[in-house]
Amino acid sequence: MHCFEIEGGHKLSGEITPQGAKNEALQVICATLLSKEEITITNIPDIVDVNNLINLLGDIGVDVKRISQDTCSFKAANIDLEYLQSTDFRKKASSLRGSIMIMGPLLARFGKAYFPKPGGDKIGRRRLDTHFIGFEKLGARFHYNPNEIFYSVEADELKGCYMLLDEASVTGTANIVMAAVLAPGKTSIYNAACEPYLQQLCKMLVSMGAKITGIGSNFLHIEGVGSLSGCRHRILPDMIEIGSFIGMAAMTGSEITIKDTAYDELGIIPDSFRRMGIKLERRGDDIYIPKQEGYEIETFIDGSIMTIADAPWPGLTPDLLSVFLVIATQAKGSVLIHQKMFESRLFFVDKLIDMGARIILCDPHRATVIGLNKETMLRGTVLTSPDIRAGVALLIAALSAKGKSVIQNINQIDRGYQNIDQRLQKLGAKIKRVQSK
Repeated sequence: MHCFEIEGGHKLSGEITPQGAKNEALQVICATLLSKEEITITNIPDIVDVNNLINLLGDIGVDVKRISQDTCSFKAANIDLEYLQSTDFRKKASSLRGSIMIMGPLLARFGKAYFPKPGGDKIGRRRLDTHFIGFEKLGARFHYNPNEIFYSVEADELKGCYMLLDEASVTGTANIVMAAVLAPGKTSIYNAACEPYLQQLCKMLVSMGAKITGIGSNFLHIEGVGSLSGCRHRILPDMIEIGSFIGMAAMTGSEITIKDTAYDELGIIPDSFRRMGIKLERRGDDIYIPKQEGYEIETFIDGSIMTIADAPWPGLTPDLLSVFLVIATQAKGSVLIHQKMFESRLFFVDKLIDMGARIILCDPHRATVIGLNKETMLRGTVLTSPDIRAGVALLIAALSAKGKSVIQNINQIDRGYQNIDQRLQKLGAKIKRVQSK
C-alpha cells in the first residue's frame, strides 16, 4: 500500500488539463454492450474504476483493444452470459458500483442480466430501486436473492411504456435508457436525470442509431429500434477535477490555468465558486484562476449566511461539496454546506478539525464552516482518505497546510484521479507517493 507525503504551503503555477470524466466513462463503456459492431471511445481517464470496468467487459467477452493511453475500441460480438453466474464475476463486479450499468444493455440485447450487490464509496445508503422498477415497467421480471445478495432481471420481450422515476437517479436513468433503446414501441421517462454525462450517453446512442428526443431535459422520449451500430465517441473533461483544481488554486493562493474545460457544460459550478469569493476568468475554453491572497464568502441579499447545497442537475453536483467545504475553511466569512443527497459524505470533517479548521457538524447532512481568512494556516497531520471526493478534499487541505501531511488509503483517490501526484508535481506541488510504513 502507498500513501502521499505532502509538504504544504507552496504556491502552484502553470497549466493543467483535466482528465476525461469518470462518471461519463462508466456509462458509455457499459453502452458498448448494446452493439455487435466496433465502438471507439476517446479521452478515457486512466483510473482504477474505469480500468476495472474495461477489464470486466473483457471478461464478459467484449473484444477490447487499447489504441492509445486514452483511447479504446470495444466490440461486443461474442458475450459469455454464463460468466455472469460465476464467482469470479460476482467478486469483480461487486467491487465497482458503476458496473451496475451493464444490466440495462444486457437486458435489452439478450433478455437477461445478473449482478451482485455493488460496492463503491462508503457514503451512505444508495438504493437501486429506481433501476429495477424501471426494468419492470419495461416488462422485465426482477428477482433478488437475499442469501447471496444477487440481482437478476429477465424478459421474454421488453416493451416501451411511460414511467415517472421516483428519483432523478443518474445511473438509474442511464440503465433504463440503455434498456429502452432496443425495446419495441415508445418509452417516455419523466423525472429523468439530465446531467451532461447522461446527455453524452444519449448523444452516443443516437450516433449508434437510437431514437431519443428530449436530451438535456428531464423528460426523455425513446423509440425502440431493432439494433444499434458502432460509432466513435469522445468523453467530456471531468467537471469534478476542474472544480478540484479551482479549489486547489484558491486554497494555496496560486495562479493556474485549467485547459480545455468544456466550459459550457459546467453549469453553475463557476458561479458557485464565485459566491465563495474565488476569482476565475473564462479564456476561450480554458479557466484562468489568478493569484489570490484571500477570498470572502458572499451572503444572501438579506445578509443571512450563504448556503451551498447539492441538487440534481442543473443544480450543484454533490461530488464537489467536499471541495467547497474545504476551501471555506480558509475563506473570510461563514457558509452552511448542505449535503442533501448522501448522509455520510460529511463525516470526514473531523480530519479537517484536527488540522485546525473551524467546523460545526450539525447532522449527517449539514456542516457550518467558519472561515479562518488565512490568518491561521491549517496544520499538517496524518490523514486517511475515506472515499474519492473526500480524499481529494483532504489533498487540497494538505497542500495548503503548514508542515508535512501524510494521506493514507490513497487507492480511494486513485479510483477517480489519474496520476494526480505526477500532474500536481508539474505545477510545483511538493507531493510524493511512498510505500506506507
